[in-house]
Amino acid sequence: MRKKVTKAIFPVAGLGTRFLPATKSVPKEIMTLVDRPLIQYAIDEARAAGIKEFIFVTSRGKGALEDYFDHAPTLEQELRKKGKDKLLEVLKSTNMESGAIAYIRQHRALGLGHAVWCARRLIANEPFAVILPDDVIAAEKPCLQQMVEAYEETGGSMVAAMEVPPEQASSYGVLDVREDMGNMVSVSGMVEKPKEGTAPSNLAVIGRYILTPDVLGNLNKLKSGAGGEIQLTDAIAAEIDEERPVYGYRFRGQRFDCGSKSGFLQATIAFGLAREELRDDLSAYIHDIVQMGKAAQ
Repeated sequence: MRKKVTKAIFPVAGLGTRFLPATKSVPKEIMTLVDRPLIQYAIDEARAAGIKEFIFVTSRGKGALEDYFDHAPTLEQELRKKGKDKLLEVLKSTNMESGAIAYIRQHRALGLGHAVWCARRLIANEPFAVILPDDVIAAEKPCLQQMVEAYEETGGSMVAAMEVPPEQASSYGVLDVREDMGNMVSVSGMVEKPKEGTAPSNLAVIGRYILTPDVLGNLNKLKSGAGGEIQLTDAIAAEIDEERPVYGYRFRGQRFDCGSKSGFLQATIAFGLAREELRDDLSAYIHDIVQMGKAAQ
């Protein structure tokens, strides 16, 4: 019987330099998208997929991230006293029970593969998920839940995949497709940030993974790859060399790159418009701005 995916790694050790000066004192993962920090979207997606153990790979200066998931008795007491039950429920959804969450330090910034490797002792011999909080995915059924359901049928290792314009492929890990089965593709190879014009396809790897523990063994053997970092893509590609199955999953949903300012702003607008209590005012404002721009031309 196939083991269930109940553990997830969240690599959150990055410095967030693209968002300076905000990230001088606030971890990027705590930056707010509408009224929830980025990390909350990732946690909610993981919970929907059945994840029970949450492993954060952090670095110095991420104390606010750890505090965010702690209980806040004084605030909870104040909300209860004032009868703000809805806010109390919202607050409780941010709490993590003792033992459900663990923090591992990545002392040197050696890449995503190294960040995942840092959590190896907490994974042991189980399949696990990896979620990159920078990639926020709006979907009717959360992306990782879609993947877990597909994994239960296929096993092996699986990456979320999205078609990108060919000229952008050099910014991603890219799949070499053996067989296209619609939502799922069988993968014959993976290339991290291929040189322009050399990508084997335009099917890019997005920040959601379901991996077998064999991938951790591959990371043990890896030396630095593209950009001088230990690449998770290389460890997954090694699975193919060992003739173990790797799949790409075309998820249903819209991905926002919240690691960039432009992507973060786009996500803010999209998620704001999706909220019933914000939609009318925000739509009217956007309409007015567009009309002003047209008038100025």
